[in-house]
Amino acid sequence: MKGFLASLTALLFSSVAAVPSGGVTRGPFLDQVDNQTWVIGNEVWNVTQGRQYGVKLFYKEHDCVGDAVGHYVSYNGAASDLIWASASIDKKGSYDGSEYIDVKFAAVEGDMHWVIFSGLAGAYQYFVNHNLPTLGEFRTLWRLDNTTFPNGRTDLRDEELPPLSDYIAANKVQDETWLQPDGTGYITKYDFTSWIRTQTYYGVYGEGFGSWYINPGKDYYNGNHLKQELMVHRESSTGDAVQLNMIHGTHFQVSAVDVFPDGKMWGPWLWYLNDGSKPDAEERAEKEFADWPYNWLEDEAYRTRGSVKGKLTLSDGRPATNAAVFLGDNNPNKTAVDMGSDYYYTAYADAEGYFEFTDVRAATYGLQAWSNGSSIADVTTSFLHNDVVVSKDETTDLETLEWQVSTKKTLFQVGDFDRYSYGFLYGGAPHEHGLVDKCPADLTWTYGESATEDWCFGQSKLGNWTIAFDAVMQRNDTASSAGKNATLIVSIASYSTGVSSNIYANGVLIGNLTSGTPQLLSDPGLYRSGTAAGEWRYLEFPFDAAVLRSGENEVTFQVTKNTTWHGFMWDSIKLEW
Repeated sequence: MKGFLASLTALLFSSVAAVPSGGVTRGPFLDQVDNQTWVIGNEVWNVTQGRQYGVKLFYKEHDCVGDAVGHYVSYNGAASDLIWASASIDKKGSYDGSEYIDVKFAAVEGDMHWVIFSGLAGAYQYFVNHNLPTLGEFRTLWRLDNTTFPNGRTDLRDEELPPLSDYIAANKVQDETWLQPDGTGYITKYDFTSWIRTQTYYGVYGEGFGSWYINPGKDYYNGNHLKQELMVHRESSTGDAVQLNMIHGTHFQVSAVDVFPDGKMWGPWLWYLNDGSKPDAEERAEKEFADWPYNWLEDEAYRTRGSVKGKLTLSDGRPATNAAVFLGDNNPNKTAVDMGSDYYYTAYADAEGYFEFTDVRAATYGLQAWSNGSSIADVTTSFLHNDVVVSKDETTDLETLEWQVSTKKTLFQVGDFDRYSYGFLYGGAPHEHGLVDKCPADLTWTYGESATEDWCFGQSKLGNWTIAFDAVMQRNDTASSAGKNATLIVSIASYSTGVSSNIYANGVLIGNLTSGTPQLLSDPGLYRSGTAAGEWRYLEFPFDAAVLRSGENEVTFQVTKNTTWHGFMWDSIKLEW
């Protein structure tokens, strides 16, 4: 009898898991095979979900997972996969003429939801926290068949994933990075990194099949405008095509460890299947962005939203043109890119300094702003305005906010203050491991003569980078300079530990950038293929103004300790009198 029941269970499992995608008229469904196996889907696709992995993804009568791992949810890298204790239909409904079910997979840490509409190739997904630990990385992902999905696409890169045969153990140079077999370059998963806040759709695809993530709402992500994450890659141990949904990530930060309130919701986002067509995925993304926030999700906190608007004016009378504006934690004790417990919103001011945030969850926020280059590229200060209250269906008008800026005289400036390496040689280039090797050991840049692109985006090698400038010191300046300060402002777009630098003004030591100090803890941006940003740092070095003289002067950054592919990625350097 026991053998008969086992055979019956196996038959049931086989018949359900292999439901074809064509020729069957069936709406969205949840079928329970046993106490740790379920099948979900609709008339287009279906997935067999075990306690840990979602496998047997049938779409167009083809198993898109094959020998790969499948779908799962995990935190702190691959250290902890969520284990599903139960599955149930949390809600049934109809929206815009289509029936749907909301399937909830419950784990100790929280609930993973799949919202399955009739006829939709894919599903909306969201996760609700109940007991996640304090963590840095939290993700959902697909690991799919590598022959069905040989290519990866982000907003910044679209190409074939490297073949598994190129991942030669003897050629490994650091984490998930290998020298190419022909020695001409490197293979690394970090090349498929993109900006979280600007991505529209991304995923893996091949001839006849595409699997995409479309995340129209960005408020559940940690970080600000500079938040970037790994999105697709080749799994180096198995060759799986990886479609990564890093909804709380730390890949390019010093740290981003957060405690989450019960009920924190990530999503919904759309996991979308098609025939591999990028134009179709782009069209679908446009629809999803237009529909956000989704009216079919009847969660009260999710639907309780308002808006914020205002105008930023600099204290010298200029409008804060194109400033980056951020709604984040109230009375913050973290940098904007490190915030991640709650919900976060990004925008840019227009030419006149006006800004607006729409569809903001009701709460109390802190408003921040900083220069994003353009006509305010000289602005070194940041703006903070706390206690911004957002209420349901109301617009919070902050009217005109004054942003205090420095009134000191500028003796020189290298690059724009925008928290990126843009404008410098290789700054913002396509992601490439080891690009900083192309920057020189020694460099001289002359203010008023050299172009911005004559300064390289990163300094890593032992040597001297010198800024030459003329200072026209008036007689009263020279006479009164003793005991007074000049200030060297050093804005760093990213820093990877292992490189230290002494800073000299006309041969006099005025400061240092020392590896491992609290101001210079390591972020992986530079050695993980980053070319534009990692985690921003701002440092000031006041020194005796008597060091300066009328006529020719020099400020030198002398690297005294170095580590290959580590070092400083520059944003801007400015000397104020």
